[in-house]
Amino acid sequence: MNCVRTRYAPSPTGSPHVGNLRTAVFAWLFARANGGQFVARLEDTDRDPERYRPEYIGDIESSLRFLEIEPDEWWVSGGPHGPYVQSERLALYQAAARRLVEEGSAYPCFCTAERLAEMRAQQHEKGLPPGYDRRCRRLSRDEAARRVAAGEPHTVRLAVPLEGRTACSDAVYGDISFENRTVDDQVLLKSNGWPTYHLAVVVDDHEMAITHVIRGEDWMPSTPKQVLLYRALAWEEPVWAHVPLILGPDRKKLSKRHGATQFVEFAREGYLPEAMFNFLVLLGWSAGDENRELFRREEIIERFGLSGISRNPAVFDYGKLRWMNGEYIRACPADRLADLCLPRLQEAGLVHTPPTPEEEGLVRQVTPLITDRMKVLSEAPALAGMFFRDPETPDDRARRKWLSAPDAARIVGAALEALPSEGGLGVEEAEAMVDRIAASLRVERAPVIHTLRAAATGTTVGPGLFETLSVLGPARLRRRWTKALDWIASETTSSA
Repeated sequence: MNCVRTRYAPSPTGSPHVGNLRTAVFAWLFARANGGQFVARLEDTDRDPERYRPEYIGDIESSLRFLEIEPDEWWVSGGPHGPYVQSERLALYQAAARRLVEEGSAYPCFCTAERLAEMRAQQHEKGLPPGYDRRCRRLSRDEAARRVAAGEPHTVRLAVPLEGRTACSDAVYGDISFENRTVDDQVLLKSNGWPTYHLAVVVDDHEMAITHVIRGEDWMPSTPKQVLLYRALAWEEPVWAHVPLILGPDRKKLSKRHGATQFVEFAREGYLPEAMFNFLVLLGWSAGDENRELFRREEIIERFGLSGISRNPAVFDYGKLRWMNGEYIRACPADRLADLCLPRLQEAGLVHTPPTPEEEGLVRQVTPLITDRMKVLSEAPALAGMFFRDPETPDDRARRKWLSAPDAARIVGAALEALPSEGGLGVEEAEAMVDRIAASLRVERAPVIHTLRAAATGTTVGPGLFETLSVLGPARLRRRWTKALDWIASETTSSA
């Protein structure tokens, strides 16, 4: 086998979809597993203003960097097979189209848009399958050449064999074949000299020495047209590998009705790159270990092969992704996680931009305390907010369950007296303080813990109390517990 070269060919007609990125991950992995190169090129020949957006190019670049699968060759860094943008390669496509016409594998088509629309309407009316009726294919080569020379507008169409089958081998599906009579005489070159997908992708894959075309199963119907082009141009075909579709939980094609589908949405929500990578890999590929879900990238590279790709559609399980991301969050080094949470806290207005030294230190103290409950980074402000802002009022459960209890004022008052007048408050010191309060008031430890949590944070849930008290420190606790006594007094007055 020649040096393995795979490719990813996105179009800037939309922000990257997880289905496309899953294919990119497969292509990157196969190249890495075989010591090859991973190439990306920009398929920007679709300039429909309703779809084409230059800003999507930035999303494409960000998505590859986010997943840490930056190509060896692409339009950003260049390479020996450039340019890597289709709109800069028009001469190559036009030369291939001329050659195909000269050798009889394609032909000029002079049908106008009006004539084609009328043809389709008649086919629909008669219940016929859609497709070009090959009217211009019946022109003599001399007449076609004369009309081209006269400057008559025309496209170039593929001359699909009228009989027989076109067959090829697929690394996932095995031997596949298509009846030629079902394959349309596809337009290869538009009248403006720009290629359609089928011509451009074949020319680019050949010129860039792509050995393996790994793409979604929905591209399989285009395979016979591209196989015919390879054979007409006497070029070596790549290995084809079509990967299964991604379905939503209802087993219908994944779409926005199921939830997030675009890279930017997942990044905004706060999924870690390693979690997204691990999750995407397992959408349609098996490592051969059914009892494991979490794999290091190095393990996946060692195990990855096309034989592990399933023919069955993969189901995008949002709950599983959140669980997996939570596992990676808990495995994330504390300093890195703090750095990831910091921008979220700044966006929520909990921390200044740039943060003060005190705020940055507090972020690093707080982050380890919230990881157990965090599934995505966007949850950080809600989980950590109690450390950065004094509660305005306690929530209903804190007020009804603990701050309205008969011993609430005594517990909070004793805690205020027990606070150290200077210095900090360690975790062990906080626990010892709670024990002393419970003993001196002759109450159980649990009510003391719950009442002090409600008084300090305004809620009944959160990290361990002793860690919380230690991070908040005596100054914040004194301010908050003093205010809590006012809450308790107002509750007592209203219930009297």
